[in-house]
Amino acid sequence: MATGIQKTRWNGDALIDEPLEDFSMVALEAALCYRGKMSVRDVLATPPVEIAEVWQGDTDRNRLYFGDNLAILAGLLEDPDVCGAVKLVYIDPPFSTDKVYKSRQQVEAYSDTLVGAHYIEFLRRRLILLRELMAEDGSIYIHLDQNMVFHIKVIMDEVFGSENFRNLITRQKCNPKNYTRRTYGNISDHILYYAKSGSPIWNRAYVPWTEAQIAEEYSYIEPDTGRRFKKVPIHAPGIRKGATGQPWRGMEPPPGKHWQYPPDTLDELDARGEIYWSPTGNPRRKVYLDQSKGIPVQDIWLDVKDAHNQMIKITGYPTEKPRKLLSRIIEASSGEGDLVLDCFAGSGTTLEVASRLGRRWIGIDSSSEAIATILRRFVHGLEPMGDFVNEKKTIDDLPLFDFADIPEISTESDNNGKRKCLIDDFALYSVVSHYDQLREFFSSVDVL
Repeated sequence: MATGIQKTRWNGDALIDEPLEDFSMVALEAALCYRGKMSVRDVLATPPVEIAEVWQGDTDRNRLYFGDNLAILAGLLEDPDVCGAVKLVYIDPPFSTDKVYKSRQQVEAYSDTLVGAHYIEFLRRRLILLRELMAEDGSIYIHLDQNMVFHIKVIMDEVFGSENFRNLITRQKCNPKNYTRRTYGNISDHILYYAKSGSPIWNRAYVPWTEAQIAEEYSYIEPDTGRRFKKVPIHAPGIRKGATGQPWRGMEPPPGKHWQYPPDTLDELDARGEIYWSPTGNPRRKVYLDQSKGIPVQDIWLDVKDAHNQMIKITGYPTEKPRKLLSRIIEASSGEGDLVLDCFAGSGTTLEVASRLGRRWIGIDSSSEAIATILRRFVHGLEPMGDFVNEKKTIDDLPLFDFADIPEISTESDNNGKRKCLIDDFALYSVVSHYDQLREFFSSVDVL
């Protein structure tokens, strides 16, 4: 694998003939141009919408909103407890598939019919508002598929700055397909990860070593201690003029390289027995297995596929993502007590995982089926994938959201042996114009 050097040390010919003053050497300034593209100022002037509280649980620490997320996000810009305080945004927006999706109960869940420039501008306006809501050390993850990820990458560079791009994560979403014709099986989707600034919250994620990986990677055992270790070079690419570029034990760094540590640090490592000397006198550093936190997670994720067998527990919502995926993201880019926002809340995975990890959250969705799915999840948890043929129950009116009655049918118990709902430390709000729609929906479907 090639390793780059500092461009200031390039001594070759110029790579381009055009004068450099005609080009920006600071940041990429590309943008998508299309009809209907609103100015940033006009987007930020989006009028907020009137909100009504539907129900409040033990506290209003967390918030669930029903309605169009654009107007709700605009309203949150006026909330000093939210604006500039969101540490993490995860969104799984529509993928521009030009289809309508139903839940496993065959209820229409959401419409994904925006295409082309209409779709791009729909998402761009929301991204602009999300940027304003984010804290300076905040991060945003956007889950997309191959259909629009590259268009939205350009929009994200425009909204957040290309210098704040962190990763394009590729996720294996399903098992291999064998029914494709004249094409490779599509088993991946993608997550764009951006920071708001140069110093986002970052808690590196690790996965455990397997026995096979340990045997291959840490193949040496120290006779005196029995500790497993591997041998790694003590030099790194690039020439340095300081201490790390000076001779150590009479040896110069290899050509084009420098020592990873100053000579006095190398002496300390050697004194502790952490330098391995080959029979030919080549020094290498010992890295011990018991000092490893695991394998750092890279930008290809093979271990967070969607549900694929009848025993896995899910909600049945068509865009549901696995808990493990959201756990990885939330733990990496937020801390306990931080505020997490998902304005395409869907099945509520982000909200449930955020609660379990001690984060505060705001969820928004314009689908009444999504809101019903989230409430079922908060009361009952998840169900095995095959259990979606039970007889439906109905509720007659919104007052049944009085969670005082819900403990009788929930799945966990408090210290007194009484059953309780799984998550009830939130308030449910609705856009006023959608309030009657919400009442009508919950009078005709099984929520509890």
